[in-house]
Amino acid sequence: MGVLDGYRVVDLSIAMAGPLAAMRLGDLGADVIKVEPVTGEWQRHAPAGGATGNRVNASFLSLNRNKRSLAVNLKSDEGRDIVHRLAATADVFLQNYRPGVAERLGMDHDTISGLNPRIVYVSMSGYGETGPYVSRPGQDLLLQAMSGAMLSTGRDGDPPAPAGTYAIDAITAYSAFEGTLAALLHRERTGEAQRVSVNMLDAAIAVQMQELSVFTVGGVPQRRGREPHGHTYIRAPYGVFATKDGYLALGMPRLDGLAVALGLPELAGMDGHTQRDEITSTVARRLPERTTAEWLEICARHDLWAGPVYGYAELVADPQVRHNGSFVTYDHRTEGTVTTPGFPYGFSATPPQVRRGAPLVGEHTAEILGELGYPAERTAELVEKGVLACED
Repeated sequence: MGVLDGYRVVDLSIAMAGPLAAMRLGDLGADVIKVEPVTGEWQRHAPAGGATGNRVNASFLSLNRNKRSLAVNLKSDEGRDIVHRLAATADVFLQNYRPGVAERLGMDHDTISGLNPRIVYVSMSGYGETGPYVSRPGQDLLLQAMSGAMLSTGRDGDPPAPAGTYAIDAITAYSAFEGTLAALLHRERTGEAQRVSVNMLDAAIAVQMQELSVFTVGGVPQRRGREPHGHTYIRAPYGVFATKDGYLALGMPRLDGLAVALGLPELAGMDGHTQRDEITSTVARRLPERTTAEWLEICARHDLWAGPVYGYAELVADPQVRHNGSFVTYDHRTEGTVTTPGFPYGFSATPPQVRRGAPLVGEHTAEILGELGYPAERTAELVEKGVLACED
């Protein structure tokens, strides 16, 4: 049993942000029904890194566990009626359609809440549902670029660099997840359902609460220096430095302690903000004299903030990662034994778990329609008409 056992979520989202938010609700026990076209959701056909899998690619598999698949043609009257009947049984309705699509399909807030006044309706978008950018594509890299975050790292004159993860998609997903839980709590307390609106632009701004407040409140300009630096508003040294055999990450260690550890007494009297470039270049010249392991031991001895720079191979083998159970391994119907990232939270009484792997297209269509009262003969007829897709 999970925290959200007994709650039903209708997930009409695509790509990453929406499916990730819905998956987290499923991880907590909700019955998440993924409503997708009869040809399958877009992510099924866009495998990141070329990891196609047998029938389910790694991208889709990673974002859609703990869901059931209902494959239905929403451009047909019968298809819309099925999803309307499903919404009438649900607690949450989540969609991230382009502007105007939900209305054309009859999946907009007014229609769905009219069918079920107790439903929490979650709408996700790129820039907001109104305004001058409403029609712009809401894609992770584009929002990273617009958010200002790319100019908080690196060296003046170098091109801005994106994050090594789909950061804005993930931030938006967790914003929707958080908003959904809050709206459900509000409904349980008051009996009142409400609409939750989340957009990628606002999520990207909100997560930079420290940086942007330093700029808007403190009036400190966002300025990159001559030397590579991990963050414009953090004192030096802050970033990744080459060692004799690899790299070492330094997270603004105390300069007096670093001066002793590195044998560079001049560091002790320097200012980490105003002399950022000088400190960075001085440290960068010293660190290639020893291996990463040697510097890690020295930094630990002097209680300085330092760490290794991992690739994915080192990450999955790390003893703390293994101790935490950060990855989960389970059997999938078509992909065999798979290992994917696990859960970002724990509960003493109702821990999240993998109850089912990512579904095949329409794997649960017949099952879900049976729950809605459709006779098997009618389901078969709708499959024949192309309204539904059903995986045996």
